[in-house]
Amino acid sequence: QVQLVESGGRLVQAGGSLRLSCVVSGRTLSSYTMAWFRQAPGKEREFVGAFSRIGDNIIYADSAKGRFTISRDNAKNTVYLQMNSLNAEDTAVYYCAADTSVVVFRREERYDYWGQGTQVTVSS
Repeated sequence: QVQLVESGGRLVQAGGSLRLSCVVSGRTLSSYTMAWFRQAPGKEREFVGAFSRIGDNIIYADSAKGRFTISRDNAKNTVYLQMNSLNAEDTAVYYCAADTSVVVFRREERYDYWGQGTQVTVSS
């Protein structure tokens, strides 16, 4: 059974940066297509970005392009979400998700495994 554990969320000032981590256990990271989602208060969960378990295919939501970067460290079985130029609209619980598909999906229902989330709060 695969488990995902996010960390790194905290209170940060607008304009600041933050790096979130997601540790995968149970199987090797290379077995999964990985994604980041977020859910702001009173809103539906939304796609942030994802990369395929095969190749270098990485996609981002428009809100993340140019500010957020997803990376992976297979040796540490860890996925990262580097977030720069944060603003109040980035305040949300951030989740990592995994799926064994080779295709990168933006829809949350395509992901079978989820972490518990980590809270990011951006003060303006």
